[in-house]
Amino acid sequence: MSELDAIGTAEAIQKGDVSAREVVEAAIDRIEKLDPVVNAVVSSRFDQALAEVDGGLPAGPLHGVPVLIKDLGATVAGLPSTGGSRLFAERIGGRDSELVARYRRAGMVVLGMTNTAELGKNASTEPALFGPTRNPWRTTHSAGGSSGGSAAAVAAGLVPAAHGSDGGGSIRIPAAMCGLFGLKPSRGRVSPAPSPASFANLVSVHHALTTTVRDSALLLDIAAGPLPGDAFSAPALDEADSRRPLRIGLVTALPGVTPDPSCVAATERAAALCESLGHTVVPLDAGYDPAEVARVSGDVMGADLVVTVEDRLAELERDLRDGDLEPLTRVLYEHYRTLSAADLNRTLRRAQGIGWEVGRAFGEVDLMLTPTLARPTPRLGELDTSRPETIYRHAAVYAAYTSVFNLTGMPAMSVPFGSTSDGLPLGVQFAGDLGAEPLLLGLAARLEEAAPWQRTVLPRSGGDAVSVE
Repeated sequence: MSELDAIGTAEAIQKGDVSAREVVEAAIDRIEKLDPVVNAVVSSRFDQALAEVDGGLPAGPLHGVPVLIKDLGATVAGLPSTGGSRLFAERIGGRDSELVARYRRAGMVVLGMTNTAELGKNASTEPALFGPTRNPWRTTHSAGGSSGGSAAAVAAGLVPAAHGSDGGGSIRIPAAMCGLFGLKPSRGRVSPAPSPASFANLVSVHHALTTTVRDSALLLDIAAGPLPGDAFSAPALDEADSRRPLRIGLVTALPGVTPDPSCVAATERAAALCESLGHTVVPLDAGYDPAEVARVSGDVMGADLVVTVEDRLAELERDLRDGDLEPLTRVLYEHYRTLSAADLNRTLRRAQGIGWEVGRAFGEVDLMLTPTLARPTPRLGELDTSRPETIYRHAAVYAAYTSVFNLTGMPAMSVPFGSTSDGLPLGVQFAGDLGAEPLLLGLAARLEEAAPWQRTVLPRSGGDAVSVE
């Protein structure tokens, strides 16, 4: 069953080709056999999942389909909720997040939680608490971050889809590194309840990592929609004419960033494919400075980090100790503690200014096309949080094309598109104005049809990946 996407799995169950219990048992078997190689799953609820199947699942569109939830920003009742941090190692989720509840109502079966960078502060998933997640395409390399555990789990065929969150590229970066499709929806598209991460919600949003565009579209339909009282709400998801010719702005050059030639070449090939499908591609000025975006995004997320850490310390009724946080996270915490209310207000004003500046492009084009990453997938250890003096610079490079769309709240997706000369996946990014998810998904479906991407499933013996047509 590992070769089927989520919709294909649900269809097989509906047709009676396989039972929901057989599907869940097969996923559990794959996790037990293959996860020791990739280290994607950090907690599990296999017995409870099987009991839920036996007790009867909702007759939703993904009835019987197993799913994993990222251990950051979403909670599953009764499972650890660590955020990949030793400071939170003993915390247990008291209730399901709204997104998890919606997955369950659609008939999905939650099997466990996936590895993440500590509190999401790395473009690679290598937390001290659980150890590094390894890329199924090449286990010496990163699976990306911070949703690297979810990406590796899907790429390795453990489950057909997994939840992720994206505050600077944390769905799109691991999607590009693991050869998956990853959409970051518009700000306010998916409710973060019950986690009131106020400032982080300006830039961070929940969705999923999938092998197919149709899975991402269906999961978005399932998860989308605000709860009454949500601080942000995205424009309604309207039907888009995905077949109409689009005007696409091509961006490869950014101030202060020298992208790897392989990343640029993939983007130019994607542009050529778009033109062959009847779209118009024009050169475009990105309209932003990645260094400024990194500073403004850092302030927004840093303010939330301080509150997250201090609230946890209040729960524990103690002060911060050595070893509670990884060196990078500790440096960020100490730095952002010095932000004043006036500093943060100026940051928020500048974030809006950047949004307007980038938004001007969508008066000229329908979508923007960029590389997802400025560099190909790094080896494990390159983004080492024990070396704060170097990692922040490296991590910012990996988010140079992605984090701006978190700051503006605009939807953006990473589409698998070819590979490096040594066989590691590459991704290209398309972004649109607020509410443009239907336009993005429509284009992605046409690209998937015109240039199907390879699947990879980790062999049971470990080592390098094998492709599945």
